[in-house]
Amino acid sequence: MGKLTVRALRAVLVVVLTGTVLVQALMVWALVNGSDPEDGSLPLTPLRVITILGIGTAQVALVCVWRLVTMVRRGTVFSHAAFRYVDVIIGAIVAAALMWFAVTAVNAPGQRDDPGVTLIMGGIGVAILGVALIVLVLRMLLAQAVARDVEAAQMQAELDEVI
Repeated sequence: MGKLTVRALRAVLVVVLTGTVLVQALMVWALVNGSDPEDGSLPLTPLRVITILGIGTAQVALVCVWRLVTMVRRGTVFSHAAFRYVDVIIGAIVAAALMWFAVTAVNAPGQRDDPGVTLIMGGIGVAILGVALIVLVLRMLLAQAVARDVEAAQMQAELDEVI
């Protein structure tokens, strides 16, 4: 991975992380100072709490991606240390899916006239879980690469002994 690519990715991560922190701060401010609508049409307090927690899951994933990019740049990504970050990313994605299902559950009573919205939101939650499964498959590929790297290092050591 080239220096320009790493810098560009880190710039994107900083912008996204900064944006999520600002949105999270605004949501906390709205939670503390805001109130639910008078007609009770939509319970904003639970939605705000879920949004704050959901943004937190994205922030955790962003920090882990930053760490993995650092490992790639140093050439140490094919090590057992990388699994910790990948596992946290998988957990963050699953947590984000659970937050989305919570939003769907809070929103569902207001969608009695149009249950298709709730079904679509549920489908989006399943798609988010699908992303976690994709990352899990990538974790398995990382495990294979780490095993091959260890095997290659052992073979190189044996070859060095012979020579």
